[in-house]
Amino acid sequence: MSHYIDVIIPLPLERLFAYRVTAAEADFLRPGMRVAVPFGKSKIYTAIVHHLHQSPPLNYEVKDIELIVDEQPTVTLDQIKFWEWIASYYVCSVGQVMRAALPKSLMLESETIILKNADTDINEDELDDKQFLIMEALHHRPALKIKEVMEILDRKSVLPILKKMLELEWIILQEEVYSTYKPKTVKYISLNSRYKDEEHLKNLLDDMTRAPKQRDTVMTLFMLQTGNKLVTTKLLQDRAAVSRAVIKALIDKNIFIEEEQTVDRVLDHKEQGRDLFELQPAQQFALNEIREQFATGNTTLLHGVTSSGKTEIYVRLIQEQLELGNQVLYLLPEIALTTQLISRLKHYFKHQVLVYHSRYNLNERLEVWNHVIENKQPYVIIGARSALLLPFQNVKLIIVDEEHETSFKQFDPDPRYHARDAAVVLGHMKKADVLLGSATPSLESYYNTTIGKYGLVELKERYGKVLMPEIQIIDVKDKHKRKKMKGHFSDSLIEQMQEAFKNNNQVILFQNRRGYAPILECNTCGNAPQCPNCDVSLTFHQYKKQLRCHYCGYHTVVPLECPSCSSTSLDTKGFGTQQIEEEFKEIFPDFKIARMDLDTTRGKNSIAKIIEQIDTGEVHCLVGTQMLTKGLDFRNVSLVGVLSADSMLNFPDFRAHERCFHLLTQVSGRAGRTAERGKVLIQSYNPDHQILQQVSIYDYSGMFKDQLEDRYQFKYPPYQRLIRLTFKNRDYNKTLQAGQWFVNALNQIEHGVEVLGPEFPAVARIRNLYQVHVMVKMGKQHHPNTIKDYIRKVKRSFESIKGFNSVRCNIDVDCY
Repeated sequence: MSHYIDVIIPLPLERLFAYRVTAAEADFLRPGMRVAVPFGKSKIYTAIVHHLHQSPPLNYEVKDIELIVDEQPTVTLDQIKFWEWIASYYVCSVGQVMRAALPKSLMLESETIILKNADTDINEDELDDKQFLIMEALHHRPALKIKEVMEILDRKSVLPILKKMLELEWIILQEEVYSTYKPKTVKYISLNSRYKDEEHLKNLLDDMTRAPKQRDTVMTLFMLQTGNKLVTTKLLQDRAAVSRAVIKALIDKNIFIEEEQTVDRVLDHKEQGRDLFELQPAQQFALNEIREQFATGNTTLLHGVTSSGKTEIYVRLIQEQLELGNQVLYLLPEIALTTQLISRLKHYFKHQVLVYHSRYNLNERLEVWNHVIENKQPYVIIGARSALLLPFQNVKLIIVDEEHETSFKQFDPDPRYHARDAAVVLGHMKKADVLLGSATPSLESYYNTTIGKYGLVELKERYGKVLMPEIQIIDVKDKHKRKKMKGHFSDSLIEQMQEAFKNNNQVILFQNRRGYAPILECNTCGNAPQCPNCDVSLTFHQYKKQLRCHYCGYHTVVPLECPSCSSTSLDTKGFGTQQIEEEFKEIFPDFKIARMDLDTTRGKNSIAKIIEQIDTGEVHCLVGTQMLTKGLDFRNVSLVGVLSADSMLNFPDFRAHERCFHLLTQVSGRAGRTAERGKVLIQSYNPDHQILQQVSIYDYSGMFKDQLEDRYQFKYPPYQRLIRLTFKNRDYNKTLQAGQWFVNALNQIEHGVEVLGPEFPAVARIRNLYQVHVMVKMGKQHHPNTIKDYIRKVKRSFESIKGFNSVRCNIDVDCY
């Protein structure tokens, strides 16, 4: 009797594939193990065993597997089940989910490129013959493909050899390696222990009469160190009024000892850790309510105003689960902006915190994967949406913080899943409690609480009963009329900023557009430079004197004259964070400003550095885009200025008003997080706009009712489900024809399902590809799986049409 296995291959193919195995291999193999399998003419992929059986497939020739990679399953059965749900719900293949879930170092492929690890010293005596041949080839060539390794060794099964070399860190796989999360470290200076007693110190000072600066520095340190206090290098430099070179000279002479220590970014060092566990009555009440909701098996929404101490409640719930020996998953919208939170959780749970996200390199992601699957001790796993796909053994609590954030939705590539919705399903599968937290919940989640699908717990007061910031809306139109604007700053904003600086407080300025100005325009003929690859105008970046496209990255130098009419009268329209930074320097030359947007946070530790500058008071003002709104806790910010609220309101999207409310409320929440009440100034040309009025009085329920009514009238979520199909091609007409063909086919769907389009979006061409959208709207009475199966069938027919084989078709379920 022949034995077969069905495997998941990391390709966009909707089916499983069968391979032949021997009886001994069939006895050894279990679902979730990795096997290397041949696929196509010469490619080899790492596949996951789905199940074993004895019935041969009839429609293709069965091949043998290359080798078994694992001794134990790398993927759990529950995980495979979860992958299948994602593939089914979001209309993609299980292989695409597998590719998104597995760390790249678990997926050796014939196309993988191998590099020599320059950081590892290899003793040639340690290498066997095959390893020696590979290292010798890497010595003469910068990189090798697995196919080339097969030729060098003249054998097919090279993956076990490479796997061992990878484990020993002799080789690395080519992959962009991002920096890991780096804790904040501070350099401390201490006096060498032999100079601690007075006699040795006196002799040392007598010997240093010729180096008065060094002598003064030693004296300053001796005085600062009374009572065994830790002295930072920066503090010593300031107190002794010396340069870093003087301190370095004393370190070189072994008089000073410099040590680097990890410090906490968030906690006030005057407080002991245990004090932070003291919950206030409102928090304790909310915590008890959450436990009651969990007891009924409900997914629970915690609606707590900004700075109400939601994190402290999470910490309590995490602590309970860790003490029971369970795993906890803590999802965040953007891990890069949560260095503060990681340090806070590490303060409480030390070695029980694992961090998992795309900025971790291959080896670190693999280590986290192994820790989670081995489950030797309980962990809290903090991560962005990809952490949801880890091989959890006994996760019993899932927290989705800032659940309203759009960053939880993956827009490209497949699987286009929403981490919040998928987390709720994973919670049901694992019988885990799910807690969604936000100061401004998404309309869908809040609606679910009104129909009894989710439980609701509200936390309406800030920690320490601090008042919510006072929000004032400034009419920019009126200020322009009265000539009370200085650049893009109104006189009221300048006045409040001066007061904040006078009181040694910091200011945050919010402008949701990076660059200097979105448009550079000729005053004579009105021509504005356009991107050659996309249908957008180029953004002017003053710092590099460039025009850049924010869609494809194209950039060019700023022209000296108009390319259309040769006029030199070129002017910018609109403004971004760079322009605000420049204007601030003109108005407040004595104060330091930092900028936080995509341009300034590309570097390894750039975000952590900016946060540190704010925390230490080195920077007086921070200007930035929506990055500022996500979970940052600045203790000394008393004023937030929103330079222009109008661009967020006038956006062609049914969620524009809701998102504007979220953004403005979240950015307002950065102000006055300690005893003093904060202030928020919102500049707008339309100060009477309903959303701005609702933001000014924190009227979430008013916004919810208004938006819900609009959604009902225009058939949008939560009353209808949306599926968007996007067609992409270089040819304008072919893209439109493809969309029209699909619409004609979809019009046969069951009665009551609306098919809208084909329609070109606001930006119809990106990276030289035209895009056409088709929208499918279905009500609650329709069964989504039936409609998705029909869309799948139509897509299969579409892909078999020769004329459309160059048109890409993407399906995005819940495309918002």
